[in-house]
Amino acid sequence: MGRQRGEVQMSGDHADFGGKTGLQGKIAQWLRGRRPKEATGDGGREVLLLAAAGAGLPLAPAAYPAAGYGCSCDRVGCPTPARHPVSFAWQTQSTTDKAQIERWARHQPQANFITATGMVHDVLDVPLEAGRSALERLLGAGVEVGPVAESSDGRLLFFTLTRGTPEDEDEWWPCELDCHPETMDEHNGLRWHCRGSYVLVPPARLPGGADDRSVWWVRGLEHPLPDPLSLLETLTDACARYAGEEPDHASAAWPSRH
Repeated sequence: MGRQRGEVQMSGDHADFGGKTGLQGKIAQWLRGRRPKEATGDGGREVLLLAAAGAGLPLAPAAYPAAGYGCSCDRVGCPTPARHPVSFAWQTQSTTDKAQIERWARHQPQANFITATGMVHDVLDVPLEAGRSALERLLGAGVEVGPVAESSDGRLLFFTLTRGTPEDEDEWWPCELDCHPETMDEHNGLRWHCRGSYVLVPPARLPGGADDRSVWWVRGLEHPLPDPLSLLETLTDACARYAGEEPDHASAAWPSRH
């Protein structure tokens, strides 16, 4: 069930914004023009990481690009170069402690950082064009959208509240029911990062040799985290249009307890 939900898709024409074509056009223009403007030197990087921790996102050091398309880790043929944590204990290591993050940032100046999902926040991860379309619709409809990051490998990341907490143990399920971080290439549609998963947090660098292959904020951390269900239908609709498949709203529903 989880893997089907991880690739939820729908079809149809782009929604009309109730006559708000001018607003839609402005939002679309804004989205396409967004590029990372924040400083990515040591100072700017540390400021952004501390801001993420201050917003409640637990962080841990991650690998970084090396030798073109390679990875800084010593794993031969790393399947997710520069996209995975350094430590196998990343779930317990992840923290919002300012002093610890400052130490990591200064002692590992090239490292990317991941944020562990399923504790404070989840991430709805969609193809870039589908995500832009959905974001236009959500903003045009006045829906509260939280922080959004864009990855230059063609994904848009919507940060939301988590639906699983220690107080709601029966509603927790591992991310493997959706997609595991090391098998994400198998899930080209919507990926729901929850308990047991992680995503890169801006600023981050991806392999490829180009300076602009990175992860950056499209909407900043000043925006509060929304309930994921408030975004889910629009995101699944957009993913379906992107893939040209028939809608299946049932598969987008929150799974029953198990």
